[in-house]
Amino acid sequence: MAYTITRTLDGISLEEADRRTRAALSDKGFGVLTEIDVQATMKKKLDADMPGYLILGACNPDMAHKAIGMEPQVGAMLPCNVILREVEGGIEISAIDPVASMQAIENSELHSVAGQVRDMLAEAVGAI
Repeated sequence: MAYTITRTLDGISLEEADRRTRAALSDKGFGVLTEIDVQATMKKKLDADMPGYLILGACNPDMAHKAIGMEPQVGAMLPCNVILREVEGGIEISAIDPVASMQAIENSELHSVAGQVRDMLAEAVGAI
């Protein structure tokens, strides 16, 4: 089973992909709670060079509230990470598939919520 929802945008900068990704997520009710610039972190901590790589921690408050109400410890698996990484010719955007990430939890109601979130993330990624 694939664990991400992925698409590649050709001929676009990381900055433009970031702007478009945040807008598409917002249109689907997600906010970006965290941002990790992996490229900058690896340079600072390891003096290692790598292509641009951002991790955005996205959260839809309504869906997170439902999930936490069903499984209080599910917060350990939140927020939904979306990565933007420089690849040859453009930017690859990958969002976690919540259905895949929730497989370890035996709760069919939670799996239903994860399916709804997956659909919302897929629509967001498709709109970028």
